Amino acid sequence: MDEQWSKGRTVTQLATAGLAAVLLVLTGFALWAAYSTNRAARQADRLSRLSDAYQQARFAVAAEESLERKYRLEPGPEVRPRYQQAAGELLAALDGVRQRGDANDRALVAKVEAEHARYLDGIDRMFNAVDAGDTKRVLAIDGAETEPAFAAIEAQVNAAADAHHEQALAGLRALRRTEATVLVATPIAFAAGLGLLAVFWVLMLGYQRRTQRQAADNAHQALHDALTGLPNRTLLRDRTNQAIRQADRERVPVALVLLDLERFKEVNDTLGHHYGDQLLVEVGQRLKAALRGVDTVARLGGDEFAVLLPRIDTVEGAGAVVRKLQAALAQPFLLEGLTLDVEASIGLALYPEHGDDSDELLQHADIAMYVAKETHAGFVLFEPSLDQHSPRRLALLGELRRAIDHQQLILHYQPKVHARTGQVLGVEALVRWQHPEHGLTPPNDFIPLAERTGLIGPLTHYVLDAALCQCRQWQQAGHELAIAVNVSARRLLDLHFPDEVAGLLATWEIPARLLVVEITESTIMADPPRALEILGRLNTMGVQLSIDDFGTGYTSMAYLKSLPVHELKIDRSFVMQMTSDTRDAVIVRSTVDLGRNLGLRVVAEGVENQTTLQELDLLGCDAIQGYHISRPVPPDDLIRWLEQHQAATPTPPSASAGPVSDPVPTLVRHPAAKHQNSSATDH
Repeated sequence: MDEQWSKGRTVTQLATAGLAAVLLVLTGFALWAAYSTNRAARQADRLSRLSDAYQQARFAVAAEESLERKYRLEPGPEVRPRYQQAAGELLAALDGVRQRGDANDRALVAKVEAEHARYLDGIDRMFNAVDAGDTKRVLAIDGAETEPAFAAIEAQVNAAADAHHEQALAGLRALRRTEATVLVATPIAFAAGLGLLAVFWVLMLGYQRRTQRQAADNAHQALHDALTGLPNRTLLRDRTNQAIRQADRERVPVALVLLDLERFKEVNDTLGHHYGDQLLVEVGQRLKAALRGVDTVARLGGDEFAVLLPRIDTVEGAGAVVRKLQAALAQPFLLEGLTLDVEASIGLALYPEHGDDSDELLQHADIAMYVAKETHAGFVLFEPSLDQHSPRRLALLGELRRAIDHQQLILHYQPKVHARTGQVLGVEALVRWQHPEHGLTPPNDFIPLAERTGLIGPLTHYVLDAALCQCRQWQQAGHELAIAVNVSARRLLDLHFPDEVAGLLATWEIPARLLVVEITESTIMADPPRALEILGRLNTMGVQLSIDDFGTGYTSMAYLKSLPVHELKIDRSFVMQMTSDTRDAVIVRSTVDLGRNLGLRVVAEGVENQTTLQELDLLGCDAIQGYHISRPVPPDDLIRWLEQHQAATPTPPSASAGPVSDPVPTLVRHPAAKHQNSSATDH
């Protein structure tokens, strides 16, 4: 029995030792598994955060490059703060790399920061040169300083970002290998440590799922818009490149559409950002619903959307899709009981006709969209003539700045006379640029450029100032002539414009009745309420108001009776053909009848022969303007012409020399307005 007891005790001891050994093994296994998994997870997390910091630095570098180009092409007060913000984001991202990286990362950060400081110094001087219009200095600084510095920064940041992205992926793979090892070893100890293994398994799976979910969320956020959930610019570029590669293989076009919502800022300013955000979400959903499954709708930021259309058969097919998008947006949006109408300016570019890669395609679609927005055309297909940023145009822009600053532009004047009596009623001021190299540069070469770059403000001020100065000189010489000046949409919608006009009238001591502001139908329709406000202020001052090129747009009679205009000018395209085209003659007759019934003076432009003049007189047209009377001429030539004309044309007592003073409102609509400026054509 003692022997049995001894054996039993030995067995018990062995069993106890074995159980202890099993528990020790299980405990050691659990500790090893937990330690290995946790270490791999920490390493993967650190590498992921470091990779994210490098990616943020990459994006900030790209933003700096984009904003640098934007400021060079379209300088504005809002661009510099955005550039400084991008530079700050780069420094913040580099600080994140410094905190999370090793000695090599910190050395790279120090090198990039030093290079970036030199780059910012060059950028500041280059921006100052842009502001000064010194194109030559801009190119010199860019070639010698900023471009090499930026290339070095971009190369270092991109290389480091790519390398750390691979390290982050390697860390994640290492984590997964560790997890796989644990999963293989776990069944061996399953019988002895079911509870412990179950707890460990749950914890491990939970951690794995959280890690994977976080990685998936980060990847989704990096490629999608946070508000709408749509692909962002990065993902759009990737899909566009894929579509281009597919197009090269299958020899089918790719279309890229850019949409910019009209007056979205008014929604935010009036109703608040909550409604604006809802509207953006609804717009994205509508665009998606109108497209195929293979198409991509992306939000690029703000109220700008992009639509990628792979495998589009023809230009007409792309146009049909654009019309579907317009129809989708035409239906009112209902947001928390409020009904909103939305319109969009749309630009379209096609691969390979309009670009060789995604960036060029996006740039050209953006140019077409901008033209659609400026001309209120709704939709524009890109063509090379739309690109205002060719090297010659950029050089011309700098020269135009200097021409305005140094008063190198000249004004010619074309008289406007009474149709029956020939009495001179006034003149129209027409700007000319006597370029030192290109000779007399036509207005269409520099006015649209001024419109798009913000120079239209200084240019309009220059023309008004020069015209009123000339008016003062004529007045002192005994010739009191009303002067008409064309005003663009940008100036008409500027709330400070009436004050600017009042200041110039006071400077030259010119009565307001001697200034005629000419506007076009499309100019008024750009923003009718604001146009009504500004025209009302000008009318209160006593400034005469005229609608130029009347008949080329869609006129709203509701506005026609509410705007304080005094004169309608029939577009020359109708007048020049009225003696040979009965339809043009009907349009001229109808316009004359409309103007006279509303108490407005009617002026016919483009009168080139006596027959046209006689027919206009029979129709009851008040005044005429055109080559048959006089071409636009310099001020001195105009005085000589005026003296000869007055000698040959006695002034009857009934003729009225002044502008019509009875204000009658009007509004017109132009679906595809041309550029309006202070230099109308010469007829």
